[in-house]
Amino acid sequence: MSRITALDVLRGVAILGTLGTNIWIFTDPAGPGGFLTGASGTGEALLRMLSNGKFLALLSILFGIGLAVQHRSAVRRGLRWPGWYLWRSALLLFEGLLHFILIFEFDVLMFYALVSVLVAYLVGRGDRTRWGWLVGAAVLHTALVGVVTLGLMTGNASTDGGLVIDTSSWLAHVGSRLDNFVVFRLEAVFVLPLSTVLFLAGAMLLRGGALEDSPHGRRVQRRLMAWGLGLGLPLNVLTALAGSGWFAVDRYVCAPLVAFGLLGAITALVHRMRAEAGPLRRGVTAVGRSALTCYIAQNLVASVLCYRWGLDLTGRFGHLGVWFTAAMWLVVSTLLVLGASWWMGRHERGPVETLWNWAYRAPQRRPAAV
Repeated sequence: MSRITALDVLRGVAILGTLGTNIWIFTDPAGPGGFLTGASGTGEALLRMLSNGKFLALLSILFGIGLAVQHRSAVRRGLRWPGWYLWRSALLLFEGLLHFILIFEFDVLMFYALVSVLVAYLVGRGDRTRWGWLVGAAVLHTALVGVVTLGLMTGNASTDGGLVIDTSSWLAHVGSRLDNFVVFRLEAVFVLPLSTVLFLAGAMLLRGGALEDSPHGRRVQRRLMAWGLGLGLPLNVLTALAGSGWFAVDRYVCAPLVAFGLLGAITALVHRMRAEAGPLRRGVTAVGRSALTCYIAQNLVASVLCYRWGLDLTGRFGHLGVWFTAAMWLVVSTLLVLGASWWMGRHERGPVETLWNWAYRAPQRRPAAV
């Protein structure tokens, strides 16, 4: 199956956009736990809004699309499904666990792995079954957001976990993650219903032609932009400025709605571009083709640059606030684009993807007959 033109660009944008959310964690002078206290003013709130939740939701939608592509390929080749895909999910869970322990406390790969198992069993079912699960998960997610929002508004809940993370050494940082394992994994459990919705929506959007460069595809893209950007973006601005009581609605309702708009807008833009890609598009595409490598690399590079066990740039320049945060996003993004462009110009897969593909295929190999 040939690569879908817009898919790698979308993945690249989602990876760099996710960094736009995570970079606030690395550049907070109070450390990783300080990020949970929220924005310190209107300007910072608006800047955080640009990426908060949107690109992670877009990444989830794209994961669902990728799962549907693999299902379609398996069906075309007459392979049993989900079959070996479950081994793929197990590998992703293990990789996410390592990423959490060794590099980044807000890892998303672990809960992606869990949701992928459920959606793998649903992707090949009928429309009625898929819609039933999607609506049920959406209702459960809405109820959870409602409970959290009520708690935030009544003062019975807080987004400030009061976490003190020791970044004086790499081993101390690892120890802090392990000591606070349950706390750091609470969001992953909370968003399981939302991730189910986004995975299923991605699979259904692929089937519905959302990525096609055709009259039908353009109609779907315009609808996504109308709902996601026309409705979701204004609501996102309102909830971002409304105060901490609306945190859950902002991050887990409005932001995912905007993500659908981004999917439509970026896809439409890619299809309108000339066939020969410029350096920026080639760089973003390279990031998308090595998305797993770049996701891990961005967190590793930012950790080395910002934390006390590394270069401690946050300790030196964190007082500059949003200017330092924006500069660090630009620096890490540039390194990712340049590194991915260089590597993908010489290899078919990213380094982590290559290792991961070997691990995925290793148990499937059978010894040659004697």
